[in-house]
Amino acid sequence: MNAKRIQTFISQNVIYMVLAVLIIGIAIYDPSFIGLNPLRDILNQSSTRVIIALGVAFVLITGGTDLSAGRIVGLSAVVSASMLQTTDYARRFFPDLEELPLFVPILLAVVVGLIFGLINGIIVAKFKVPPFIATLGTMVAVYGVNSLYFDTAPNHSQPIGGLRPDFKEYFGTGSIGYGGVSIPIIVVIAIVVAFIVWVVFNKTRLGKNMYAIGGNQQAARVSGINVGKNLVYIYAIAGALYGLAGVLEAARTGGATNNYGNMYELDAIAACVVGGVSTTGGIGTVPGVVTGVLIFTVINYGLTFIGVSPYWQLIIKGSIIVAAVAFDMRKYAAKK
Repeated sequence: MNAKRIQTFISQNVIYMVLAVLIIGIAIYDPSFIGLNPLRDILNQSSTRVIIALGVAFVLITGGTDLSAGRIVGLSAVVSASMLQTTDYARRFFPDLEELPLFVPILLAVVVGLIFGLINGIIVAKFKVPPFIATLGTMVAVYGVNSLYFDTAPNHSQPIGGLRPDFKEYFGTGSIGYGGVSIPIIVVIAIVVAFIVWVVFNKTRLGKNMYAIGGNQQAARVSGINVGKNLVYIYAIAGALYGLAGVLEAARTGGATNNYGNMYELDAIAACVVGGVSTTGGIGTVPGVVTGVLIFTVINYGLTFIGVSPYWQLIIKGSIIVAAVAFDMRKYAAKK
């Protein structure tokens, strides 16, 4: 009985154990890894990725997938950055645009993400296109839209820079602190978003419907759930989260190009799967998704910190992804 309890505990908490082992292993190799500066860097790099992964988790839990996430992030970054340049910057995207209130470009960029998420939802729910194909098509189309916008005169595909200090220094590098300890504002935003998503997952009808749809879509439909309507809502929320992540990514890096967000969706899907979001739908938690993102950030940052080749990092990341999916499929097979 005790052995069975231990096995259950390990299976339920393996993701957190992997993160702990990674941190301890790197710290043994280089003790300076355990410090405020590395921790701050890891949290900074994880912040936007967490928001993207949470958006992807909405879709994965319904049994779908979203390949357009990264390109929506890139479009939102370009849209917000193009309207948040200083008025004296030499290569302004909109030379005659007056300085807008900070919330206007941010809100517009989030709405752009929401619109494309809504399009994904309509294509999947109303036209019954498989999510993989629907979001693949949207991914390509969004990149085209972003490239056309990015190439308009007088910008002509030049990297967007010269962002306003009130945007870049607040959302990108700003911190709030007390008693000598400061937390980057971008990390605070990610924490707030994670909490809101946790509430949606666990305390709202939409969250319950989302798990029901992912568990068995036909059974959910028979039980009275409007599957199509809920899917449209879920994809729209995911798109809005990608839009917010794009804004924060522009602030964090101090600029934007049409190539921002490239392949971010694969990192987000990998983080979700490693964090316990089932590839078959119906299973997933916010703490698991956040931990999955942290694992990959620790791999990227920590192994670079101790001088491990980026090629070995890719091998390690790939092995973890395959192991996580194999573990998930074994649990699914056992249930059946």
